[in-house]
Amino acid sequence: MDFSFYVPANIKFGRGKADLIGSEVARYGKKAFIVTGKSSAKTGLLERALKQLENEGVEYEVFDKVAENPLTTTVEEGAALIKETGCDCILSMGGGSPLDAAKGMSLLAKNGGDIDDYIFKRAKGEFTSYPIVAVPTTCGTGSESNGTAVLTNPATKAKKGLAYPCLIAKSSIVDPELMETMPKSVLGPVTFDALCHSMESYLSPQANPFTEPYSVDAMLYLAKYMVRANDDIHDQEAIDGVTLASTMVGAAFFVAGLIAPHGMEHPLSGLRNIKHGRGLAALTPTIYEHSISGNPEKYAFVSRILGGKDENDCGMTIRRLLSRIDLEVYLSDEGFTEDDVEWLTDSCMTLSKARLELNPKPLGREEVAEIYMESM
Repeated sequence: MDFSFYVPANIKFGRGKADLIGSEVARYGKKAFIVTGKSSAKTGLLERALKQLENEGVEYEVFDKVAENPLTTTVEEGAALIKETGCDCILSMGGGSPLDAAKGMSLLAKNGGDIDDYIFKRAKGEFTSYPIVAVPTTCGTGSESNGTAVLTNPATKAKKGLAYPCLIAKSSIVDPELMETMPKSVLGPVTFDALCHSMESYLSPQANPFTEPYSVDAMLYLAKYMVRANDDIHDQEAIDGVTLASTMVGAAFFVAGLIAPHGMEHPLSGLRNIKHGRGLAALTPTIYEHSISGNPEKYAFVSRILGGKDENDCGMTIRRLLSRIDLEVYLSDEGFTEDDVEWLTDSCMTLSKARLELNPKPLGREEVAEIYMESM
């Protein structure tokens, strides 16, 4: 037995915890750079946070330009503003996009250089970041409990992650009440993303005795509550359960890694800017059917947790679950055609090769193209 586990996450979980935003930020700085999207103003969260910061005597700058599937150019703009405005800490609020973008901004503002050098591991040395307080408003990415950020280069459409322990939030305020502002079109994809994190981190050959309990518990919570939450976003027990699962498994996959479904999805949302969870829904059942021989015992375990019998019905069991949350998706539904397969395959083999090789059954170029075709 030989493994490591380092995820120093500081999670404050529970209904009403959003009232701690101001006091938590005040612990780490005097002027906060607030990274968010437009929805936090619409839901009232931004105004709520600003009042708390004012009560704590914390100055702030608001950067609300983060869109779905955050761009490297947005990160560069935000990093320049952090330095220009003299902010000394970061408050990220929203879904995975603002939380991921904030990590990229923090890394770039503190250490300088080109963000692509951090993404592609060309930058060398020990890196630091501004202290981050993260407040998620969706229950899917797990970004609040790890140091991972996924960014898209708008010029090349390359979507790829970076991961550094220094980017783990100093404090993550996880308030399930904030999840109840999500539209149904967002809730289904993000909860399936959380389930994919759970399944993939469990199936990963890099899973270890610390990560597996997080992954399995997250799967169990999602199997119990995912459909209920999608049926009624105000079902408090269900929303609390899926929120806990999402946050819990973020720590697991930071160590265990993710496998082929995430590796093959990133070219989809990089090229067409689709919802990440919808791309996963289109691909995951087919990828698993191609991968079962790599570890039939683990695929059988996943299937049984989700209501199936064994490894042979794992893909079909996931499809049944997707139908129950109105997320039966094919790539053609998202605007892809067979003409896109070559580009998607090239991008996947270039940017996601490590995840394809980490898959229980490693996938090569021909099989990747075949899966994209079958998922149309």
